[in-house]
Amino acid sequence: MQRFNFAAIVSQVDGLPFATHLPFVVEETTDGETWLLAHFAKANPQWKNLEAQTALVIFNEPHAYISPSLYEKEQNVPTWNYMAVHVYGTAELITDEKAAFGLLEKQMQAFEAEYLAQWARLSADYKNALVKGIVAFRMKADKVEAKHKLSQNKTARDRENVMAHLEHTTDGAAKSIGEYMRQLYKQ
Repeated sequence: MQRFNFAAIVSQVDGLPFATHLPFVVEETTDGETWLLAHFAKANPQWKNLEAQTALVIFNEPHAYISPSLYEKEQNVPTWNYMAVHVYGTAELITDEKAAFGLLEKQMQAFEAEYLAQWARLSADYKNALVKGIVAFRMKADKVEAKHKLSQNKTARDRENVMAHLEHTTDGAAKSIGEYMRQLYKQ
């Protein structure tokens, strides 16, 4: 979740599923709790009743296409290897402007710490206008489900072929899947 932190938050808006893709800061507390921090554009309706329901945040990276040409047996179909984490929880809107600024600065620290120096030079009017255009929130992870498909249903030889192929690709997500497979299968 921390490495691949661009995720989709899904909740109900007007009785229908609604998703927004957001960058999340993942915080672990000393007492073992996990919190997700992010913000919506104020124009996005998803925040309006978010506190009244359980939301789902889907972290869906990395992933890669797996060609059947990588398997020993010719009779195979294409598939997809992936890693995902599903986080369920209830969000809390952050309505205090000082706390919203704090959340924004945590995001800056996580995604581009160098920007904080530029941020500090911006006028208070500019920054206040920005914070008025967002709705900051945090969500406690009440339930976390990790899911993966990493060729675990294949032979050791097939997995080796898949890992070797993925490790030599120029696709960053595919290369990551190869690295995670190598760690999992320790070959």
